[in-house]
Amino acid sequence: MYDVIIIGGGPAGLNAAMLLGRSRRKVILFDSGKPRNRWSVNMNGFLTSDGMNPRDFIQKGRAELTKYGIEIVDTAVETATYSKGEFVVNDVDGKVYRSRKLLLATGLKDNLPELEGVEEMYGKSIHHCPYCDGWESRDKAIAVYGPERKGIGQALAMKTWSDDVTLFTDGTDSLTRADKELLERNEVKVCKEKITRLEGADGMLQHIVLSTGEKRPQGALFFSLGTQQQSDIGKQLGCEFTSKGVIKTRKLQHSNIPGLFVAGDAARDMQMVVVAAAEGAKAGVAINMDLQKEDRK
Repeated sequence: MYDVIIIGGGPAGLNAAMLLGRSRRKVILFDSGKPRNRWSVNMNGFLTSDGMNPRDFIQKGRAELTKYGIEIVDTAVETATYSKGEFVVNDVDGKVYRSRKLLLATGLKDNLPELEGVEEMYGKSIHHCPYCDGWESRDKAIAVYGPERKGIGQALAMKTWSDDVTLFTDGTDSLTRADKELLERNEVKVCKEKITRLEGADGMLQHIVLSTGEKRPQGALFFSLGTQQQSDIGKQLGCEFTSKGVIKTRKLQHSNIPGLFVAGDAARDMQMVVVAAAEGAKAGVAINMDLQKEDRK
């Protein structure tokens, strides 16, 4: 019987494990090895770790946990159940684990544009978060991918980082008159032609090729097409979800299930590495406080 099972080995899970280890709790952490930012070259916006490779960040974090006796299992969790104050977790190898508390730090995965060339450039010159990668794209010709009306807000936002912003609606024509006037006032160009493919070298975007044969020079592309949960464990356990598909959390990362906490991108807060780590710390402290109350005579 563990005090805490943590599912997810990203910044949220690791930081929670550190606080719980420092609280002398028996903790096991499961890591499937598929973090949301595994395509990224650099992890930005995290004080003292700005620009660090995400894989190096994870390895450094795991190394720091060794002195606290945290058990780390490099495998995915398949199922989890809760009954009478106890969580039962089964990994993909069929092994069973039990704990008093459970922390989900399983993260999200992004819905990528279905464009030829995206996978080679994602995390290098194609991004979803301007706060993570906008600085590196500053003053470039920035493309925003947004079919229908999905890219309006992001296209306007990207003007903070460049004066040269174009919204690509990829063959759709759903912008209203008010949309077009708003974009025009803010000097955001609009391209409605269907995109054939993306061209570049060494992961860096150079051109967007249109169905007309025209090649538009572009230095970066941003998109925001929504996300999905990396794991369905929250659904299995009966967690409440927001309309955006993230798990609802209450004060100090509590979920609606007793003893179940959620931290990081899977929860409803701002989706950045530094925020995920902070939520992990909050969850770790809250979990330990709950355990302290239960152990009190």
